Amino acid sequence: MARYRVDAFENLVETLNALPTIGRKSATRLAYHLVREDSFGAMKLAHAIEHAVSTLRSCSRCHALSEDELCPICSDEGRDRSQLCIVQGARDIFAIEESGYYQGLYYVVDSLEDLDESHLRQVVEGVEEVIFAFPPGIASDTMILFIESRLEDCHLRFSKIAQGVPTGVELENIDLLSLSRALEDRVKV
Repeated sequence: MARYRVDAFENLVETLNALPTIGRKSATRLAYHLVREDSFGAMKLAHAIEHAVSTLRSCSRCHALSEDELCPICSDEGRDRSQLCIVQGARDIFAIEESGYYQGLYYVVDSLEDLDESHLRQVVEGVEEVIFAFPPGIASDTMILFIESRLEDCHLRFSKIAQGVPTGVELENIDLLSLSRALEDRVKV
């Protein structure tokens, strides 16, 4: 018996299913909704994705998402330039900013292999405290120790967010109160 298949629909389901946290059933529901129940919304979504992909880039200073050379945080003269919060992904900045607690600057280090040490040294000029906002774990501790050793001659105070952040959980999935307290109760490294 032949299976019912509509290639264009199946392609949309497979594309949605490839996104993080979207299973096959959710992808099928989303695809059906976009195609049959909200075609205008689907076109808006397609346009928004196309616009974001063609417009967004990394901030030249901190590597966060930006539409310009510098992101809105790096270009905001009102930010506390004595603090630099190092995160493992640009999406972590959204979570920390939503907490409303932290007012300093950021620096994104996706991996040690991608770390541009000379660029980071330029960024820490004028900074007094480096705060590591990494999810707890051995890999994070290794990255913290490596970065701290590379910057030890810069006369910086190092701290990391408190361990109220559960192990193995991404910052974007932590409630705002826990994240705010973790930043507030950060510990010296």
